[in-house]
Amino acid sequence: MIQLPSPVLDSLAGLAFGDAFGDRWFGILRREGPAALETRILPPEPMWRWSDDTAQALVLVRELAEGGGAVDQDRFARRLAEEYAADTHRGYGASMHDVLRRFGAGESWHAVVTAQFEGMGSWGNGAAMRVAPLGAWHAADLDAVADQAARQSVVSHSHPEAAAGAVAVALAAALATRSRGGPAPERADFLREVAALLPDSDVRSGIRIAARMPAHTSLRHAAEVLGSGYRMSGPDTVPFALWCAAGHLDDLEEGLWRTVEGRGDIDTTCAIAGGVIAARTGVAALPASWHTAREPLPRIVPGAGSDA
Repeated sequence: MIQLPSPVLDSLAGLAFGDAFGDRWFGILRREGPAALETRILPPEPMWRWSDDTAQALVLVRELAEGGGAVDQDRFARRLAEEYAADTHRGYGASMHDVLRRFGAGESWHAVVTAQFEGMGSWGNGAAMRVAPLGAWHAADLDAVADQAARQSVVSHSHPEAAAGAVAVALAAALATRSRGGPAPERADFLREVAALLPDSDVRSGIRIAARMPAHTSLRHAAEVLGSGYRMSGPDTVPFALWCAAGHLDDLEEGLWRTVEGRGDIDTTCAIAGGVIAARTGVAALPASWHTAREPLPRIVPGAGSDA
């Protein structure tokens, strides 16, 4: 029987909660406007469905389980294409529809992704949104975290900023995992530690700015300065999501409420924050109603001991 590490399952579950929680707020905000966030009352719905963020995170965890923690890029590309073909209605971005269809048709993943955007490759946030459980998996070896996070990134997002975003999220999840059972790191210290391990990039610059923000910085100001995913790029998504996570490393529920207040690409920012925070806290403290409402996760790998 394959036994997945508890922090990996916790991170995956937190990512799925964040994804499903954030995704449903797109509809609530369209119907009721931003005032709905002030009340923090969730209208009853039959199920909180998770999106492509979680679908791809499941693929990544299966890949890690089969590879003993290492990402085989060819196999990972095939897995992403198979997951997409099985359910194309999970909110995949426009470019990813094309990429994953071409993967499924047998084209080289490297040729497809490096030709995107006039040869620059995608710098979207898709590689960052799925990667937190990888950081929890390799938490004991930060060099392995960075290496494997970058390896999984370039399969779909070959721009260096996309890889930097993925590495940042994975490192944050690894550091959160390392802090389990002890006091939560201070926000600024946590963000500085992540930034210090990153290559020179806009993502690193954004995280450094986040680390310098005073404790009294408002959510709105942080979202405006750092970006909350409106551009759906790594630099425009990851610094804000990690700022939210780093300020709530002992409170997953509050962390998700604060993250969604930033608006923008809210399923992805909440998936990132949820995956990082839950790598430290788990998800047991979330309200029972959330556990009932969230779409269940499938069995992760054949023979695995439990589902997230």
